[in-house]
This record gives sequence, C-alpha cells and structure tokens, in this order.
Amino acid sequence: MTDGVRLSTPRGRALLAATALGSGMAFLDGTVVNVALPTIGRELDATLAQLQWTVNAYTLTLAALILLGGSLGDRLGRRRIFLLGVVWFTAASVLCALAPTAEVLIAARALQGIGGALLTPGALAILQTAMHPDDRPRAIGAWAGLTGVSGVIGPLLGGWLLEYDWRWVFAINVPLAVLTVWLIVVSAPESRDEEAGGRFDVEGAVLGAVALGASTYALISWPDGGASALNVGMAVLSLAAAAGFLYRERVAAHPMVPLTLFAERTFSGINLMTFAVYAGLSGVMFFLVLQLQVTLGWTPLEAGIATVPTTILMLLFSGRSADLAKRFGVRPPLVTGSVCGAVGVALLVMVDDGDSYLLGVLPGVTLLGIGLTTLVPTLTATVMASAPQHLAGVASGVNNGVARAAGLLAVAALPAVAGLSGEAYADPDLLTDAYRIAMGICAALLAGGAVAAMTLRPRALTEPPTTEPAPAADRLDGEPVGAAVQHTSTAAPCTAPGLPPSHGR
Repeated sequence: MTDGVRLSTPRGRALLAATALGSGMAFLDGTVVNVALPTIGRELDATLAQLQWTVNAYTLTLAALILLGGSLGDRLGRRRIFLLGVVWFTAASVLCALAPTAEVLIAARALQGIGGALLTPGALAILQTAMHPDDRPRAIGAWAGLTGVSGVIGPLLGGWLLEYDWRWVFAINVPLAVLTVWLIVVSAPESRDEEAGGRFDVEGAVLGAVALGASTYALISWPDGGASALNVGMAVLSLAAAAGFLYRERVAAHPMVPLTLFAERTFSGINLMTFAVYAGLSGVMFFLVLQLQVTLGWTPLEAGIATVPTTILMLLFSGRSADLAKRFGVRPPLVTGSVCGAVGVALLVMVDDGDSYLLGVLPGVTLLGIGLTTLVPTLTATVMASAPQHLAGVASGVNNGVARAAGLLAVAALPAVAGLSGEAYADPDLLTDAYRIAMGICAALLAGGAVAAMTLRPRALTEPPTTEPAPAADRLDGEPVGAAVQHTSTAAPCTAPGLPPSHGR
C-alpha cells in the first residue's frame, strides 16, 4: 500500500482536526456537564435523581449503541455515518440548550448519546483507513491525545462557561460542529467494508444494544437502588442478551462483530488492558475531584485547573509517543506508561487537607500525565492495527465500549468497596478514608494494565493482520482514493473464534 493521505499535508492535518473535533465533542460533553449540575438543578428545579440522569442518559445511549455505530460505518460508509452522528449530536445539543424542564433535558441528553455513538467509532476508523500506513500510528496518537485533552479540560471549560450561562455548556457544540463538518467534507474520502454482503445483522445489533444498555443501566442504578427488582432484572437481561449476542455472532452468515477478531491475541490482550487502565483512570478522576473540593475546600474551577499538567503533556507529546512503538514495539511504552501512571496515582493517595498544590498534587498529576501521554496513543494505535482494516469501525466500537464499561463499573463499585455511601461524600473525614482505599485500588488497576501489556507480541503495532487493496472507486476533488482508503482485508488464519467516561454522581 503506497496511497493514502499524508499527515504532513494540509489535507492530512484537516483530516486529523476533523476527527479530533468530532470525537472531542462527545468526550467533552461527558465531563463538562458535571460542573454545571448544581446550576442546572437550581434553574430547572431538578431533583438529585434528575441531575444524575442528566449525565447518565447520555452515557446509557452512547454505551448501548456504540457497537452499532461502528458496524454501520463499516457497512454504509464511515464518513457518511460520522457526518450523520455530528449533525445528530449537534441538533440534540441545541435541544439541551433550549430545554425548559429537567425532563426535556434528560430526553435531549439521551438523543445526544445516540449521536455520540455514531460519530465516536467513525472518527478513529476514518483515520485508520484514510491515512497513509506510515503516518497512521502518529495520526492515531495525536487523535488520542487531543480527544483525551477534551475530556480532561471539561471541568475547566464548564467552570468558565458557567460564568455566563449553563446553556452555553451545550450551545458551544454548534460552532465546533460546523467546523467539523466542513473539515471532514474537504479532507476525508469515503470508505467502507467492501466484503460486507447479505442483509444487515439486525438480531446481533439488537442483542448487542440490549446487553450494553441493560448492563449500563444496572451499573448506574445499583449504587442507589441496590438489589431492587428493576436492577436485578436489568442485570439478568444484560447477561441473557450478551449470551444471545455471542451465539448470534457465532452462527450468523454476516455477523455485526465477527468473533474471529478476538482470536487475534493482540486484539484481545489490548482490550483487556484497556479495561484495567480505564477503570483505574475513571476512578482517579471521580475521587480526586471530590477530594480536592470536599476535603481541601477547592472550587470546581480550581479542581479542574489541577489537571492542567496532564492536559499540556498530552497536547504536546501524544502525537510523537506512538512513534516509540513503531521503533521499539508496543511493550515498552505500554508497560512504562502504565507503571508511571500507577506511581503517579500512588503519590495522590496521600492528598489531604492542608496540602499545597505544588507539593501535594502536582507531582502525582504530572507523573499520571506522563504515563497517559506514553500509554494512551500506543494503546489506541495497537487496537486498530491488530484488527483487519475492513473492520476498523467495529474494532473502534469494541474498544470504546470496553473503555466506557470499565469506567462505569469502576465508579459504580469503588465507592461501595471503599465504604462510601449515601451523603458520606460530603464529610471530609469519611471521604478521605474512602479516597485512600479507592486510589490505592486505582493504582493497582493501572499496574495491572502493565501486566496485561506483557502478554502482547513485542512488535504488535508493526505487524497488523494481512491486508489486500481493493480497486479505488471513489474520488475526492479529482484525486483518486487509493488502496489505503478503500479496500478489503483478510485476517490471518485463526484456529478458533475469539476504551475518561462521565458519571452522574
């Protein structure tokens, strides 16, 4: 393969900017809303449960449909589904900004999640299929860094926008979306899975959505509702739907998620690592913000500013860090990044009342940022390189789903494991005890990511499944779309069939 968009060209930079902006909107809305919840509650006279569902409705539909979004992109056109997701997401953002009641806001947030499920896997799949093979790791690394930054700056941006009006938290998506649509139209060629044939796997899509949606609902509701009939029913439904989904994908002629993906050792291993790492990171972000505000008495804006070193490091160096994997293989950056992040979290365990930012918080946050900058781009590039090119959307959807499920499980389970319940989070003494236990677990999860990384092939990033180009049928601005953009792919023979998230607390 010699064709594809080069990252060093204006078109390549526009393509990277478009995918980062699009997926960044979805990541940003997962965190920026948290800061606005108290203001929204006052102005809309919302209950605590309604405020929780203002965030969780978005998470629920996004997690439930993200696999479907990736599959639709592979089948119907990745650029087409990405654009549909951006437009849908933006229209729902306008509804959120205009919502007169909490009920309307919750419904609009659920619609936002559908748009996010369409655009999020498409962004990464477009980069994987459109970029020149030599530039893909660096482009994906830059994408991972930029989208990671969008999630980290959410509390900071939310605090600033609240100085004007909480509705700007949603309205800010409109100009971002206009720019995203323009950039993607002028830079991204269309691509799809040319091997897809027969009817769409409707049964698999429904079972997958039910499994993810029901499990997400149970994880969100369990900490407050406990073993209620509804929560237990949802948990049982998710298990039954998951079993049905696996059976359907095994016997279907044209499965939505071919289980042979998981026969690739690197793909399975990197998703296991994703689960451990993102569970740890989600727990860190949840408890650190609480500890800084409740125990140390910082404002939401000050707590958001505390993570600025992480943001700067990811913004400046993520695009380069994936180059390390091309040169040395994936193990060194994945193991080093996980260990560095674990040490950073371990330093944050002792943050307590009276600590200064420079001595108490900055060292741990900086080490965590170095770890993330080293780890995340390589992790993302590896999961895409380990899947056949024609299944780029599905691979992205699987990895995003794993990351979000890990975050939901961590934030649902860690408070209970650490002994934090009810309104105890408002008591500095009780919170500090739970904070230390939870952060210790998060450090262990990140260290577990390093152990998972050790199971990967040393040079997995430079040994993707065999691909073969297909005829280039599309053109953009008179320029042929090469084999690296629209192609089919065949996985290596297999002997057997085989993703920081937002929370409303």
